[in-house]
Amino acid sequence: MMAKVCGLTCAADVAMVLAAGADLLGFLHHPASPRHCPDLRLVRLAGDRAILVAVAGSAEGLLELARQAGAGWVQPYLPAPERARAVALLHAEGRRVLLPWPDEPDQTASAADLYLWEASPRVTGLLGGSGQGHPMAHPPPGPFLLGGGLHGAVLAARLAHLEPRSGCRGFDAASRLERVPGRKDPALVASFVHNAHELE
Repeated sequence: MMAKVCGLTCAADVAMVLAAGADLLGFLHHPASPRHCPDLRLVRLAGDRAILVAVAGSAEGLLELARQAGAGWVQPYLPAPERARAVALLHAEGRRVLLPWPDEPDQTASAADLYLWEASPRVTGLLGGSGQGHPMAHPPPGPFLLGGGLHGAVLAARLAHLEPRSGCRGFDAASRLERVPGRKDPALVASFVHNAHELE
């Protein structure tokens, strides 16, 4: 199982999370968030493990952010009409897509390399990560990372609630691994990564 640590904001935390063995590192571009990464040059420190997590108004705006950051992976948050077009543009440039999949019915699937199954913004009131779990009632149409209120101690129990052939490839965590918003706690990160890898 993969471990994705999201919401990194400084070089010291990037180095610590890499040393802990995280498979993917998320860098959020959204100034309204306490986990906003003000310096997209940090993305390059994580190399091919970096994911640009971006809130944008258009597919073109998202693509430009990915180019600036040099991100091979992108987790896009866009208005629904722009989503499929953004995925196509990112794929055309050889970038991989971790597509957010809120836990809600009647969604239109877009081709993604991996999905992120997370809480619905209709429930949390927030676009993207909220630190809240979800009922896991409406699974993505392909392989996914499970998100929503996760930390090391709960991973095995969450996985046990999924169908054996559910397509889960790992876990995504952010706020539950922090000592203060935007700064990760080394012990919590180490526990999360270790426990995710133990579930392989």
